[in-house]
Amino acid sequence: MRKRFDRRKSFFLTAIGALMLVLVAIGIVATLFVLTIGRQMLSDSGVLPGVSAAEGASPNVERKPWQLIPTWVGTDRVTILLLGIDERQQESGPWRTDTMILVTLDPVTMKAGILSIPRDLWVPIPDVGNDQPQRINTAHFLGDLYDYPGGGPALAMKTVEYNFGIPVDYYVRINFQGFIKLIDLIGGIDVYVDKPINDPTYPDNNYGYDPLYIEPGWHHFDGEMALKYARSRHGSSDFDRARRQQQVILAALDRVASLDLLPQLAKNADEIYATLEDSVSSNMTLDEMLALGNLALQVDREHDIRYAVIDQSCTQNWVTPNGAQVLIPIRERIREVRDYVFWETDEDIQQQQAEEAAIELLNGTTRIGLAATTSQYLEKEGLTIAHFDNADRQDYARTTIIVNRPKPQTVARLQSLLGIPAEQVVNGSDPASPYDLVVILGADYAGPPATPTP
Repeated sequence: MRKRFDRRKSFFLTAIGALMLVLVAIGIVATLFVLTIGRQMLSDSGVLPGVSAAEGASPNVERKPWQLIPTWVGTDRVTILLLGIDERQQESGPWRTDTMILVTLDPVTMKAGILSIPRDLWVPIPDVGNDQPQRINTAHFLGDLYDYPGGGPALAMKTVEYNFGIPVDYYVRINFQGFIKLIDLIGGIDVYVDKPINDPTYPDNNYGYDPLYIEPGWHHFDGEMALKYARSRHGSSDFDRARRQQQVILAALDRVASLDLLPQLAKNADEIYATLEDSVSSNMTLDEMLALGNLALQVDREHDIRYAVIDQSCTQNWVTPNGAQVLIPIRERIREVRDYVFWETDEDIQQQQAEEAAIELLNGTTRIGLAATTSQYLEKEGLTIAHFDNADRQDYARTTIIVNRPKPQTVARLQSLLGIPAEQVVNGSDPASPYDLVVILGADYAGPPATPTP
């Protein structure tokens, strides 16, 4: 089990890392390297006693005795779900997510991607509500409401995995007030507004209105204005809003990546601590943040980061019987956008197909027809299932890939589509088997994504 934050003992740097991920996704993680130096200075000076740089061991991280910054040694793709929570002081929760952004980094190819997910996407929420379609932003709400293991963030992660075929390793969650204060702490951001924004019904914090108008051109936004710019969708759409959020991410990167910011952050250490303690949470360990940040420092931001939004080209507008306006996913188009952000090219697919892997798919659960529906799903994704059936028993807890003969591209594709972590891929003991790969579906597998029909 992955070790969680010890927020009281090492919260300062941990929360700084979470902030960086939320503000500027993959690019800003690189500044953890700089901030770590500042943290070490603060720790040595006694400003933040008791902060241990080695705290939070991880199999993906290696630290030599002389290293200040640990090394990321994992070779699997790392994917993080960023959650912006619509949390209001006068409410006790649970809360929906106002923002959902996937951030991914391949530590081998050093390619990264950022994918924005609209909150009105109408998808099944696994494990609760009989998998009936709901807005994707309710996953976090339902996870907290029903005491789902791991709470709202865990169910939000599983919902993304279920509907996008993407294993999600970590989450970082921040509320609006924390975002405002943190933008202020880095001195605001510079943003170019390409067209006027006129939103007379922008919501305030007391269920009223706070009219918003922003002229085109360059602006220096404080935290409150940055949040308004990122959230408003009056006269535009949720898709435009998602693009503005990515613009804010890049603007924050330009601000924070400067070495000149370090003295300011150090000076405001107490305020940052107080701000982030109640505003940011994550399941990343301290060393994971440091090592991943050091790795991300090497990503070419101009050429090796891809950005995309699940927009009108990937969805269909629909009004539910209850009058809610939602977005029906067009699965084929979403797969194309997903593959673009995750750098899965035609060449990758051709290499996987060239392996000509013979795959057996077995249902190790009590869910009737799971192997058949999953086989259909995988066939649509370009894989060939030679045989599917029930497993020898129906109490498998974990989905497992058994490798009888090496088929690395196909294994990687199965892991991505079924959300199978590396530790659940094992070498087989039957090289004479007619199947190169045997996939046993366990209780941890939610099933193939279903496309809601309007």
